This record gives sequence, structure tokens and C-alpha cells, in this order.
Amino acid sequence: MPYFSNQSLQNKDFTAEPLEKGEYESCQFLQCNFSGLDLSGFSFENCSFMSCDLSNVKVFKAGFQQVSFKDCKILGVHFHTCNPFLLEFSFDKCQLDYCSFFNLPMKKTKLESCRMREASFTQADVSGGSFRDSDLSGVIFDRTILEKTDFRNAQNFSIDPELNRIKGAFFDLDGLPGLLEKYRIKVG
Repeated sequence: MPYFSNQSLQNKDFTAEPLEKGEYESCQFLQCNFSGLDLSGFSFENCSFMSCDLSNVKVFKAGFQQVSFKDCKILGVHFHTCNPFLLEFSFDKCQLDYCSFFNLPMKKTKLESCRMREASFTQADVSGGSFRDSDLSGVIFDRTILEKTDFRNAQNFSIDPELNRIKGAFFDLDGLPGLLEKYRIKVG
């Protein structure tokens, strides 16, 4: 598989001319359109995606090691199909609506200032991670490991403490209704 290193690709529309399948290391993708592409089997290590559209990309067996996404639109991506080996990525100010992170090892993953409507973290391990300042409307947390995870300033979440491991997690007082919703307890 071809190897690409230290490249900076800007304003590329990969829907018109697809990105060559390969291993990408220390590459930057700025304002690129990947929408609907099949990135299955690609490998990204120490790469950054800034202001890119990755909506509905396919990531079957794709590798993400030390990859950062900032200001990206990433709708409907099934991250649970990517390669979990050495998986490490972060998301800052991204739209992650309808994405699936089912059963992924995501310890210490930062998903900050993101919108994640209807995303699923079922059976994922996000311990030590952060959802700070994120909109979690309709996000599914089911048998999710959220120990020592930061939810400060997160909005619209609903987490059942009986179905999820939340020991040591950080919540604001404003977040209490999201933990008590199941019990129909009103706070404030």
C-alpha cells in the first residue's frame, strides 16, 4: 500500500478525484470534501482534519492513530467498523450526528464542543474522556464505561447510572437532570 508523509492537502474535493488508498502519516487535510467516500483499509497516523466534510464515509478496517478532527462535519459515520488497534482520535467543534462508536476502546478520547445528536456509544469505553461543552441530544449511552469522564457544560444528555459505569465522572449541577431523568425527579 502506498505511503504518504508530511503532506498538506487543502481545498480538495475527493468526491471528484478520490484520495489514493494508502498509509498517511503526519498529513494535514484542510477544507477537504470526503463526503460519501470509501476510506476502508486506509491508515491515518498523526494526521489532522480541519474544516473537512467526512459525512457518510465508510471506515471499515480504517486505522486512526493520533488523529485529530477540528471543525469537521462527520455525519452518519460507523466508526465501530474501523480498526480498533491503537485507536486514538479526538474531536473538537465537530458535528457527529448519527455516528456510531459501538464497542470501541476510546479511553481518554476528547469529544469537546461537539454536536452529537442521536450518536451511539453503546458498550464503548470512554473512561477518562471528555464531552465538555457538547450537545448530546439523543445520544445513546448503554453499558458504556464513563468512569472519570468529563461532562461539565455538556447539554441534553440522558445517562442511566444503573446501566452505565460513571464512577468518578464529572458533572455540573445543571447536568443532574440528565442523570435523574429515568426516575422522573425534577431538579431546580
